[in-house]
Amino acid sequence: MNCLRNSRSVLSRLLRHRPHVAAPPAPAPAPQSPASRYYSFYASRVLRSKPAVSPPPPPPPQLPGPRHYYTSGRQELIHFTRRRGGSRWYHDQRKLTAAVFITGGGAVAFYFGHLEAVPYTNRSHFIILSPKLERQLGESQFAELKKEFGPKILPPLHPDSIRVRLIASEIVRAVHRGLAGHQRYDDSYREDASYGYGDISDDHTIKNRDADATAAMLGGSPRKNATAAAAAQRDDEVLDDRWVTECRNRGKAKGAQPQTGHLDGLNWEVIVVRDDIVNAMCLPGGKIVVFTGLLDKFRADAEVATVLGHEVGHAIARHVAEQITKNMWVAILQIVVLQFIYMPDLINTMSTLLLRLPFSRRMEIEADHIGLLLLGAAGYDPRVAPSVFEKLAKIGGDSALNNYLSTHPSSKKRAELLSRANVMNEALELYREVSVGQSTGGFL
Repeated sequence: MNCLRNSRSVLSRLLRHRPHVAAPPAPAPAPQSPASRYYSFYASRVLRSKPAVSPPPPPPPQLPGPRHYYTSGRQELIHFTRRRGGSRWYHDQRKLTAAVFITGGGAVAFYFGHLEAVPYTNRSHFIILSPKLERQLGESQFAELKKEFGPKILPPLHPDSIRVRLIASEIVRAVHRGLAGHQRYDDSYREDASYGYGDISDDHTIKNRDADATAAMLGGSPRKNATAAAAAQRDDEVLDDRWVTECRNRGKAKGAQPQTGHLDGLNWEVIVVRDDIVNAMCLPGGKIVVFTGLLDKFRADAEVATVLGHEVGHAIARHVAEQITKNMWVAILQIVVLQFIYMPDLINTMSTLLLRLPFSRRMEIEADHIGLLLLGAAGYDPRVAPSVFEKLAKIGGDSALNNYLSTHPSSKKRAELLSRANVMNEALELYREVSVGQSTGGFL
């Protein structure tokens, strides 16, 4: 038993121990020639001295183009690399040129389509408001004034109401005769001015044409009036009425037809308000308002007719509509200037002094000329007019600065302008024709 056990242990040790087998010898390197050994040595030295070349940097990432997004009905976000609808129309040169020509042509046609000639002076003015809209504005303002002065408005049969209404009726008839050459009136056209609360067209006009009373109102002799006219000719102030004569001459040369359509079918109305204000007004649409303060200061009918003729002259020339148009253009100009010079107070002051006030004074002079013709055509001595403005200067306090810093010229200046021969002689001729019963049609 012991012999078997010893033999098994010897056998297991022999199986576990493997004899060491030597690796085969490496092949001997091939013998190098002297030239190859020199080349390998030179190449190793050059490669070691040459710096390593770094690879080129990668290109920068490109940013994506503009994307426009919108959400579809299924709440899906969809990306577009181009604007929807293609390029804008103004990027096309042909379309842009066509738009400029069409817009410019329309603006020119609109401008010349709204140019009108003022009666008598033939001055061309640009008005945006239509006569219908202008009349509606006047009627609405007249209704507001009647509502405001309701208790102060005199009844139709009050002596002052009758007096003013008769004077206004004569002025309105003079307007119709003056426009007879430009308009044709039918039997339904009203020539009389009705009172705000009723028509009294059956009344007759009572006028004082006494020569002594007229001389007293004039406050001097004809020689004194001629001296005043000569002084007015020598006046060197900037404000004058030469532009009226120039406009009339140009209008006659061009054959301009005055615009009188806004006077068709007017319902002239007159109200007298009990107030101490020395004033009167004629709104668009033939609405006349007179305050008793004016009647207290001017006792003669010719003096009241002078003021009413001036106010009606504003309505004939459409000064209210023209003033609205001018103010709109001035406002647009101010907005443009404010984009470069933001000084609102300075710009507003300069536009008032240089644009608004000079234009307003020119309109007052134009209304004075038209009113003087209406005064003579209504049968009142036009030589009364200068004295009326001189009296207004004493009542309200006059200053030469009004010629530059007020909406109205100074009353002294207005009296001098109306005394000039080229204006007064024309009105006197109408007055003489009416006095002898001759026709005075078409003088406007």
